[in-house]
Amino acid sequence: HSQHWESMSSLPGLVMILFDVWALTNPNIAKIPRIAAWAPIDHKPSPPDVAKWLARPNVMPIAMSKFGADMMELDGLEHLYVPHAVDKVFKPTEWFADAAGKRVRGRDLMGIDDPDAFVVMMNSANKGRTPPRKCWGENLLAFGVFAADHPDAILYLHTDQSAGLGGVDLVQLIRACGIKPEQVRFVDQYLYRMNLPQHALAALYTDADVLLATSAGEGFGVPVIEAQACGTPVIVSDWTAQTELCGDGWLVDGQPLWDPNQHSWFFTPNVSQIVSSLREAYERKRGKSEKAIAFAAAYDADVVYEEHWRPAMERLATWRP
Repeated sequence: HSQHWESMSSLPGLVMILFDVWALTNPNIAKIPRIAAWAPIDHKPSPPDVAKWLARPNVMPIAMSKFGADMMELDGLEHLYVPHAVDKVFKPTEWFADAAGKRVRGRDLMGIDDPDAFVVMMNSANKGRTPPRKCWGENLLAFGVFAADHPDAILYLHTDQSAGLGGVDLVQLIRACGIKPEQVRFVDQYLYRMNLPQHALAALYTDADVLLATSAGEGFGVPVIEAQACGTPVIVSDWTAQTELCGDGWLVDGQPLWDPNQHSWFFTPNVSQIVSSLREAYERKRGKSEKAIAFAAAYDADVVYEEHWRPAMERLATWRP
């Protein structure tokens, strides 16, 4: 397709990709004259297959995090830096109007009647088991410990509850973590698959008291910025891109986890530190964090376009392998 497109223009072709590059194994990739690869790096150091792919002579890597840029620098790669961004719809959102014009709050979508409940939100894709990159076991076990002496705490899971996409059976895991059923809410599974509108997601973030998002590694981690743009603090791993994205919240330490699939290091967050972070979030004064909102403003889509995409596109316009 790229060859056909280029044949119809007098301008040199450029293919831009946003994908895990280690999964792109088609040998015809070598025939594309210029590739700009906006590539996630979620291990430390860069997995060998990732570093090798980005070192191709016809590839210009684009780091989506400062961490990723550091790893590309260590690999000796010329690269650009453009972070992910969020739309202005992500802001403190007390309610939105549904199709019938009715005002709907985030907790209405969660099925939470108690306005004083302490809501811990997770918005993570439930995919993969070797290992589960979103650290479902550590996060839910920590919530189970925390919830045992905080009966007003509720865990809202914005994800697929089943293992149907090759992920974790979260219903079984919740039971194994000793979490009471009344302290858990799942997103409506049909609405989740049909894609809730972004203003509804903003309302969900707004009505959460903290976003729990520790993981084994992130190329960026868009929900962390979305939540902070809505004024909600975050709990994240002190690892890969998550460290730089914590404007207001808690960084959780842990230990390296060897990933034999990609021959590099993932991360296991410390359960007791997640528990401590949840307790500190609980004791903190409720309300929207202006610090989080101000931090997330640097990742506004218009700001990222002006400060990062325009210079990157200017460089790509003149780049010739």
